[in-house]
Amino acid sequence: MRARYSAIPQLDRVLNTALSWPSPARVDALLGARLVEDGSHISYPELAIARGVMRTNPRITAAGALELAHATVRAARANDLPPEFLAATLLQESAFDPGAVSPAGAVGIAQFTIDTADSYGVDPFDPFDAIDGAARLLSSYYRQYRSEYDDAFGTTLAAYNAGPGAVAEYHGIPPYAETKEYVALIYERWARIAGYERRRQEFRADR
Repeated sequence: MRARYSAIPQLDRVLNTALSWPSPARVDALLGARLVEDGSHISYPELAIARGVMRTNPRITAAGALELAHATVRAARANDLPPEFLAATLLQESAFDPGAVSPAGAVGIAQFTIDTADSYGVDPFDPFDAIDGAARLLSSYYRQYRSEYDDAFGTTLAAYNAGPGAVAEYHGIPPYAETKEYVALIYERWARIAGYERRRQEFRADR
């Protein structure tokens, strides 16, 4: 009598592939990898920003992160800012959470106070309007500071955090510990997002 053999399904591997996003497609997937959030280096700032959003705020879906990233790139380019710079600022402010509220009363994805939002004609609770408003405000600071300070981007961030009055008083980034840390953290986020866009060999060359 011939023995009967039945194939044993490789359930672990099937689930691994079904729940993951292998890159490249012909290799085994990484268990738990998420579309957009994981994968190799990428060529578009929208994808790099979306990856940064998802890694910072896991409550945001891939579709939501891509939509917010697209709005960020569009607003940054319309105001002559690096998209990754604007994205890093919004990540630091709210982790791209449209419902964020600070103890000081700043609200929304760009953490505008109600008075500041009103003065710029921004609805701080509308994430896309707030992204545009943040880009306009940051751009206005940058245009003012780029011929005055060596670190114009850092000074721009200081004005966004501590106010332009503090920048004027101290002739640059004020010596507040909170503001200095704020600027440093955004520079780190900016570099991380830019790093997602680099080819592996270019990244090594920069180290």
